[in-house]
Amino acid sequence: MKNWKNNLLTVAAASSLLFAGTPSLKVAAEKNQVVPQGTGAAILQGTNYFGDMDPNEVVTVDFVMKLQNKDDLEKYIKETVTPNSPHFRKYLNVNEFKAKFSPSTSFINSVTSFLKSYGITTNVHPNNLIITATGTVAQLNNALNIELQHASYKGKKIHATKKKPELPKKIANNILCILGLNNYSNLESRAVKQPVALDPNDVPKGPLSLLPKDLQNHYNVTPLYQKGATGAGQTIGIVTLAEFNPDDAYKFWDNVGIPTKPNRINVSDVDGGSGFNGYDETTLDVEQSGAIAPQADIHVYVGPNTDTGFIDAFSKSINDNEAKQISVSWGQSELSIDSYVQQQLEAPEYEESFNQLFMQAAAQGISMFASAGDAGAYDETRGENPVYKLTTDFPASSPFITAAGGTTLPFQFHSSSTGIDVKVSEERAWGWDYLHDYFTARNRPDAFLFSGGGGGFSSYFSTPDYQKGVSGVNTFSAVDEWNISSDLSNATFKQPTNVSGVGTGRNVPDLSMAADPYTGYAVYFSDPGQPGTNAGFATYGGTSFVAPQLNGLSALINSADNTQVGFWNPQIYRFAGQASSPFTPLNKQGADNDNLFYTGTPGTIYNQATGLGIPDVTKLAEQFKPVKK
Repeated sequence: MKNWKNNLLTVAAASSLLFAGTPSLKVAAEKNQVVPQGTGAAILQGTNYFGDMDPNEVVTVDFVMKLQNKDDLEKYIKETVTPNSPHFRKYLNVNEFKAKFSPSTSFINSVTSFLKSYGITTNVHPNNLIITATGTVAQLNNALNIELQHASYKGKKIHATKKKPELPKKIANNILCILGLNNYSNLESRAVKQPVALDPNDVPKGPLSLLPKDLQNHYNVTPLYQKGATGAGQTIGIVTLAEFNPDDAYKFWDNVGIPTKPNRINVSDVDGGSGFNGYDETTLDVEQSGAIAPQADIHVYVGPNTDTGFIDAFSKSINDNEAKQISVSWGQSELSIDSYVQQQLEAPEYEESFNQLFMQAAAQGISMFASAGDAGAYDETRGENPVYKLTTDFPASSPFITAAGGTTLPFQFHSSSTGIDVKVSEERAWGWDYLHDYFTARNRPDAFLFSGGGGGFSSYFSTPDYQKGVSGVNTFSAVDEWNISSDLSNATFKQPTNVSGVGTGRNVPDLSMAADPYTGYAVYFSDPGQPGTNAGFATYGGTSFVAPQLNGLSALINSADNTQVGFWNPQIYRFAGQASSPFTPLNKQGADNDNLFYTGTPGTIYNQATGLGIPDVTKLAEQFKPVKK
């Protein structure tokens, strides 16, 4: 899974300075109100400001509107996935959503007119939830009563403002936040390449470089193909923050013997697109989802690696309303977001900005999938400054996305160089603590063990209705196996002991499939931007695979039943509680089945290591079939 933030500046064509600083007298006389920034105003602590920006430099920001009638929207979403409801699988189009749940056109016009009075140009997104505004530094400074400056934070050069933006109260009341005034970023990919940690003389036995057919066999997808399902008539949407070589995907499908629809890949560069940093993520997303649904179209939405780039890519994919399933494999720990909120680097409204779009997707019947993270229960341990504290990954923690967790498949090897035997005898939660003895014998530090399927409790989102009352939700069994330093900067392994407790918030993940790089998947690459150069296969893992695989499975299921499944979560939790459940809970308790902390609880159908467990896809498709009246 990829973490999405980099310090990039969104630049657009210069607009006129004619009206800069000359708003109407009526607007100027109104009392202003502070508007939250998505990233920003008080980077004050730890930020070095070293000069004003060029007043003629052009910057693009997003004004995110507040969702209207949110309770009614939640009710409508629930009804679309509840059999016998009058709204069951009756989804809204974008205009219907806008009319019911977005600010009015007259309000939107008041915002755009205000900005226009300063010479700032605007683009209103089709859902009326985001206004993208482009202006010079001088125009934005005057309109928002701020001072954009050059700055540096944690070694990155950024632009920022010490002053909080202000708008007339009648406008500010309906704006959730502004994204893009500060462009410090902390978002990255979660794709995990199989590490070269095994001694060359230690040859493992088991599934070590999986192909799509292995997934199809293991999770019982094959019967759907035998019935003629291909994904025909469906479009798979992928939101990403890196470009890729589309030719690599076609070569992958050809090399593994999967006949696919020609010219099926369409790429939309949102806000100008991005570079190739993280192109492995985009490549595997396309290859995996497209292999599972070989006759589906694939629409890839590539945004810049910024807050505005990320949210604009989601906005376009959802407002296009073309793909009825969308996946994302980029994320950020909630712990880091919480920290940024406390430092005023992020606004508390930051996660809600995205969540509003995910609610819109659910109302439109779009199935959304997100990788749950690849550092186990400790999602903030993958960067340069790890923090060993329990946390979940966003956007997987949104209650309106299906969070994709990870497992390890059975495999074994004997190390002749160390005398160590490693054996995973059955599918388990992915957590590399099972490699502790082997890594220690090879002088690898304990920090190497912090890879696993993401899971735990959201610190931002409350427990959704569909999880309430499900056995295992908001309670947990866990494995206490780390001595963590008081400053949370270091962790060392200790003798595991079983513990239990209770938690609150959105429980993550929702379901899991194979993700451990040691039982990982083959990916075909060539050099970035140079199709065919140095091309070949590499083995990767991560929940980055599970999200696009679920995306492809959704397209396959929709095509098999000529239906539109919509928002998965309320449905799959209902299915899991039935005698004919399509899920096998991985509820064994202890160090043989944990994601570095959370483990299974016997007799329950949910745990925070693997969610509802692993799916039998054919059974799942049967459960998703439209109810015959």
